[in-house]
Amino acid sequence: MPASTKKGAKFSLDNLSSQDYKSIAQKHEPKRSIFKNCILAFLIGGGICLLGQAIQQAFMALFDMSTKEAASPTVAVLIIISVILTSCGVYDKIAQVAGAGTAVPVTGFANSMCSAALEHKAEGYVLGVGANMFKLAGSVIVFGTVAAFFVGLVYAIFGLEGVHHQ
Repeated sequence: MPASTKKGAKFSLDNLSSQDYKSIAQKHEPKRSIFKNCILAFLIGGGICLLGQAIQQAFMALFDMSTKEAASPTVAVLIIISVILTSCGVYDKIAQVAGAGTAVPVTGFANSMCSAALEHKAEGYVLGVGANMFKLAGSVIVFGTVAAFFVGLVYAIFGLEGVHHQ
């Protein structure tokens, strides 16, 4: 399909240079407001964290749990909510608006794993869902382990001690 360049010459999509492609793509790319995106990410990500805090407070009030005891069931409930919303296609719509605001909390990790599982459901439960669900998990675990090592190294070098509560 012929198209025109700036100079008026004709070219086909087959011999379109990467420079020309980038130029055409930039013209058609929607403009994004970085400030607006940062505010939305902050508000929606903060809303997810606020929901998590409300769930934790509910566990503490209803089941007479300490903060530490309520932490695990709170994370589990947030993960379940995220997986349900991902399965219904709602979480992705929220993520389109919030960007990194939905990726940073634990719900973003649950969304990523659930999305990978749903994407490969047609291949079967073992080779599709089971094999592909943890593609993202491996990199996150490696990054978390390496980051924890470096944080521990900084603590050791500067003689910092963590606060231990009994």
